[in-house]
Amino acid sequence: MTRLEAIDKLCESYSVYFDIVRYDEEPGELAATCFLHVHSEKYVLVKAAKLWEADSNEYVYIFSVPHLTKETFLKCREYAYKDGMSHIEPKPGHMCSYITAVFICDTCDKDALRALKRTRIYKSFRLSYYGWMDFHTGVIELSTGNTAANGSGRSTAKLLKKTLLK
Repeated sequence: MTRLEAIDKLCESYSVYFDIVRYDEEPGELAATCFLHVHSEKYVLVKAAKLWEADSNEYVYIFSVPHLTKETFLKCREYAYKDGMSHIEPKPGHMCSYITAVFICDTCDKDALRALKRTRIYKSFRLSYYGWMDFHTGVIELSTGNTAANGSGRSTAKLLKKTLLK
């Protein structure tokens, strides 16, 4: 499977719930972004008698690189973090936001894999009264079929394996 085929399959899988923007023409590592916004609320009899409301968001950045190095990983991780944080609006009713950086590569350095697995970025807004943000990472090495993720992104690694390695 080529990287382009993998990106197509992954975007098709995300397209059920996410808004997707592809970056096929632009040179660079970023191949696609996927955004999900969920608003839930509970009220009694009329909407004016609101008991609670919660907003959840997920921002997925799909990067495509032939060979993943630590420097490339750090650059892409920083881009995903900064862009994802610019979309988050901590306010009453914001529950959680996830920023996910997914890497599709042919080969991967051990240093990059180690840095990816050790990524721990978590931020609470006003002692979690205005919600929190967690950063997930995931990588699939197409030449070997190996997947990896940080502690928060285990579900991302499962999704990569299930979607791309059937």
